[in-house]
Amino acid sequence: MHKVNLKDLAHATNISISSVSKALRDSHEISSETKKKVIAKAQEMGYTPNPYAGFLRNQKSKTIAVIVPELTNNYFIQAISGAESIAQEFSYHVLIYTTNDDFEKEASILQHLSNGRVDGILISVSSNTNSLTQLNELIQAGIPVVFFDRICHEIETAKVTTNDFASGFIATEHLIKSGCKNIAYLSISDHLSIDQKRKQGYFEALNKYDIQHDESFIIKCGADEKTNASKIKKMLTGKKHVDGIFASVEKLALKTYKVCNELKINIPKDVKIISFSNLRTADLLNPSLTTITQPAYEIGKEAAKILFNHLAKRKSIIQNENIVINSVLTVRNSTSTNTK
Repeated sequence: MHKVNLKDLAHATNISISSVSKALRDSHEISSETKKKVIAKAQEMGYTPNPYAGFLRNQKSKTIAVIVPELTNNYFIQAISGAESIAQEFSYHVLIYTTNDDFEKEASILQHLSNGRVDGILISVSSNTNSLTQLNELIQAGIPVVFFDRICHEIETAKVTTNDFASGFIATEHLIKSGCKNIAYLSISDHLSIDQKRKQGYFEALNKYDIQHDESFIIKCGADEKTNASKIKKMLTGKKHVDGIFASVEKLALKTYKVCNELKINIPKDVKIISFSNLRTADLLNPSLTTITQPAYEIGKEAAKILFNHLAKRKSIIQNENIVINSVLTVRNSTSTNTK
């Protein structure tokens, strides 16, 4: 049997989830008439609040959750370390959840956390997140949420990212200045803001140097490794010669290295590669990988600082703000012009 939640009440009363939540908490911000309407409908529909959640929010669980798409990406490992460094200062525990880039699993995790077992959440959403219902319900239930890296612009809260557009431009410009004319962009997901902005930077750089944009050079990848490899192989063996590759995330760069090795394609003589990456062993690859190195540790740390600042003030609603910490171009041999 379906358990009536805040969303159901909001739909039945034609009142926002936020106002319904406040009415049930007898907030002074809500009129008496609205409170009576919400309470009457709640009784009619059999809505019952979660007492355990209320207890934990009042007593504090001394625990926060960090939700990430994957742990194979070095970026997220470093971001988690940054968040943990702040959590330790406040004597908090950190629960780490991995969605495996699956929205259904992400939704399940958020539902699991809605009972109040954590005081706040840091999250980087999956590449196919297509609903904000769970996140909105958490916030309205009094659990503060801070986004980092992969964000949702539609939700008003703090978001900590890097300069994705400018870095996308810098990465593409570097390939152009290294002699590349036919540059492919390996996209991880059209749904993600980071991918959209990095791609916009790519387009802007091509435009600045009067290089014709070729739609066939936009390779839409995803979570499936075999499919990604197949698409990259098809691109590298196609009629149009690709001499530069800009990977939006490091796993696509590593997959490109593997495909190039299988096809006996020389990096950087035949194709030059650059990628967003926090891979600690980037300089040990053959050839070493040129990267846009993100300040992952600092981003995780800043996101945690914002969350704990609001927890200290006992505020669940975090004001909408965008904090940007710049990435750095680290030039290595994968884009070298010395190919003798």
